[in-house]
Amino acid sequence: MNSFTDQLTALFIRGTQLLEIYALEIQMYTEQKNHKQLKDLYERSLRVRSAIPHPLIMSVIRECGGKMHLRSGDYEKAYTDFFEAFKNYDEAGNPRRINCLKYLILTSMLLKSAINPFDSQEAKPYKNDPEVRAMTDLISAFQNCDMQEFERIFQENKESLMADPFIHEHIAELLKHVRTKVLLILVQPYKNVKLSFISMELGISEDEVEALLVSCILDGLVEGRIDQMNKVLIKRPKAKDEKYVAVEKLAEQIKKLSLVIGV
Repeated sequence: MNSFTDQLTALFIRGTQLLEIYALEIQMYTEQKNHKQLKDLYERSLRVRSAIPHPLIMSVIRECGGKMHLRSGDYEKAYTDFFEAFKNYDEAGNPRRINCLKYLILTSMLLKSAINPFDSQEAKPYKNDPEVRAMTDLISAFQNCDMQEFERIFQENKESLMADPFIHEHIAELLKHVRTKVLLILVQPYKNVKLSFISMELGISEDEVEALLVSCILDGLVEGRIDQMNKVLIKRPKAKDEKYVAVEKLAEQIKKLSLVIGV
């Protein structure tokens, strides 16, 4: 029995030491911006089962995973990893928890989630923390679809937000996501919409509105075209589902046939 216990203990010690090595390598490759090596280390670290690592070690690994997933557009996995990293940093009493909380809020907005990260028991105590106040206000404006308030908060806190290299890396993507969300709500009830109206509501130039509309049209989010001469979005009704079109054609043929045979 003692022999088995000793072997099990040794196994957990080796696993824990291996995770510590991975965490150190992750920190090194993060500084070097070697994303290929980071991906490999992250995946190898998750395969280590026999370990009891310090929360700080798992924080480093999970933060790495969050950044990797966000860069690849897998927002759900990024959200999970950032939340785990935040909880572990918090448990370890490490100030980096604030950074991870900011990344969690960023990811929540990119995920277009209706869930506010501050609804969680772990994050709630930091809701009014001065260091995350700007992000707290941003997600509030985002969830209220208040683009003008969002732009105001962003412009007032632009310098501090952009000071974080990771947030700086994703801020353009975030702005596009938020503007697209509000734009789709704005144009939904209308057949034709002036670009000047959208510009005023979003707080951006007409050229920026046009670029955003082109992107939405190409992505199939908006059915229509832009009248560049008159600066108007001309919407067209969404095409009917093919199966309904086929049913309508069949019904029409049956109707014609019944008239011919006198039914």
